[in-house]
Amino acid sequence: MNGMERPSVILNGAQRSERSRPAMRGCFRLRTGFPLREPDASPAAQDDRSARWTSLLASAVLLGMVLMTTRSLAVSGGRMTYAQAKARIPERQLPGFWVGGVNGLAARFDALRRGTVTVIAVTPGGRPVHLVAYGRREETTRLANYNSAIGGREPAAYMNKTARKKPVVLFIGPVHGHEVEALTGLANLIQIMETGKDLQGRDQTALRQLGDRCRLLIVPAGNPDGTARFEPEALQGMDSNDLRFWGQGTWKDGAFCGWPDCKRQHPMAGGNIGFLGCYFDDAGINPMHDEFFAPMGPEAPAILKVAREEGPDLVVSLHSHEPAPALLRPAYVPAEVQQDIRSLAEKCYALLAHRNLPHADPFEVRSEGGRTPDSFNLTSALHHICGAGSFTFECPHGLRDGCQVTLEQILDIQLTLYEAMLQHEIDKKD
Repeated sequence: MNGMERPSVILNGAQRSERSRPAMRGCFRLRTGFPLREPDASPAAQDDRSARWTSLLASAVLLGMVLMTTRSLAVSGGRMTYAQAKARIPERQLPGFWVGGVNGLAARFDALRRGTVTVIAVTPGGRPVHLVAYGRREETTRLANYNSAIGGREPAAYMNKTARKKPVVLFIGPVHGHEVEALTGLANLIQIMETGKDLQGRDQTALRQLGDRCRLLIVPAGNPDGTARFEPEALQGMDSNDLRFWGQGTWKDGAFCGWPDCKRQHPMAGGNIGFLGCYFDDAGINPMHDEFFAPMGPEAPAILKVAREEGPDLVVSLHSHEPAPALLRPAYVPAEVQQDIRSLAEKCYALLAHRNLPHADPFEVRSEGGRTPDSFNLTSALHHICGAGSFTFECPHGLRDGCQVTLEQILDIQLTLYEAMLQHEIDKKD
């Protein structure tokens, strides 16, 4: 999740603010269809009314306690225990198309027939980071790294991308482990490239044909340690307290670390840590904000190595947040790159609107500045290592106090983004 103002949402053709809430109606009404009469003032009648009110009050108190127990589970003062967080996980059977954990990923990838699978890193927790590739790699002459080529005023000295027949697109799955909306999306994209159908069995021939016109590089899970720690496997239908617990974690006293405070200690390790949030690998490293010039963790350097060696044309780091779907402005990249990503955002949002799915508004192209400028994060580093158009995409979790979408709609949002990305790059080659 990255910070941004909550945008307006276009949902089923109607625009509304994420902060808006429907008004309460008709909860209590005065019945006027009967003649009024004087109340019975006898002691017996008064005792009867008092007993009824006492019973009603007791029932209301009991109901309130039940609601507090089942829905809030004593979350107060911005704190939550692990036991409370576990108890808040809904009792439900997630649908077969939803992939919310890392268990079974290796077996899934071993069964691939069209794609090739490589382990590009092993996490501090001993879990593999996979790269799944589709399409033949086109070799080009390389004389310099990208930074030096730009210094020499000739990007093609790094890699002559215009000589390639197919665009190369890199998808980076959740580097924040709880943001499994992307893991689900990419697992379905892999299934589509293998069979022409998604994991719901829906025909996706058109998307597969777009994929066949590109070289696809897919890192399904960018932080398997964090995803393995994410017990709900989906935040859809839960609330922002659950997001804060599982996402950023807690301090030793049970207080939420919260955003952006969770980034003010890095690595997130030591005696002041309570529950280690899924933002982090098992060593407490947030791959989105690794020290790219002196890496602390294995995930971000492995992703950057893929980008450096492959020279993709377009890269997305897939994230999730509370508001509507949004393509974020990439920081510390040229204005021309920002404008290209804004153009992609406009195309993606048009597709989402056509499919009655929510979306944000396109960002404004600008330079960095101010007392607290945007961070130079993994998205920024990806551009500077290979010259790609790189951006962060934020998908809604489907929280009940956020942008409310179903699990099916989340998958459709992901697949719509992929379609827009592939078409955007193919159009440049045509």
